[in-house]
Amino acid sequence: MSEENAAAASGTAREMSEERPFGFIAPEGNTAMVCEPDAAVREKIVSELKGMGYAVAEAKSAREALQFMRFHIFSAIFVNESFSTAEGQENSVLKFLEGLSMTVRRQTFVVLISASLRTMDNMMAYNRSVNLIVNQNEIAEVGQVFTKALDEHESFYHVYKENLRKAGKA
Repeated sequence: MSEENAAAASGTAREMSEERPFGFIAPEGNTAMVCEPDAAVREKIVSELKGMGYAVAEAKSAREALQFMRFHIFSAIFVNESFSTAEGQENSVLKFLEGLSMTVRRQTFVVLISASLRTMDNMMAYNRSVNLIVNQNEIAEVGQVFTKALDEHESFYHVYKENLRKAGKA
C-alpha cells in the first residue's frame, strides 16, 4: 500500500472512530447517550448514570447523536424535547428513534426530558413513543425516577425477552 493510501485509510479510520461514542469496541455493560442542551441538567443526568455504572456518551448535536446511533445500540437514551431543534420543528433524534424496527427499539430505554409534560405520565410517554418522561423541574430526582421506571420496564418485558432467548432470537 502506498504512503498516500495508508494515510487516507488511517484518516478514514480516525474519522470513523471519532463518530463512534466509545471508539471501535463498546465497553461491556450498559451504555447511555445524553442529548441535553442545558449543561447543568446534562451534568446531573450524566452523574446519575455514571453512578449506576453506565458508560455515557454526550451528544453535542442531533447530527452527532444520529452518528453515534449508527454504530451503537444504547441501553438508554436521554433526549430533551428541544435538543438541537428550531422552534416549530420536529426533534430529529426522536423522529429517528420512532422509525427504528421494534427489535432494535426494544433494546433501548428512551427518556424524554420535557419542560411541559408531567414526570412518569405513561399515556403521554406512549403518545410520544418514549419509555419515560421526566419534567425538567424534577431533574433532581432523575436517578430515582429512571431506576423505578427501568425496573418496571424490565419486569414487564421479562417473559417476552426470556421467550426470545429460548427461541434463539435474542
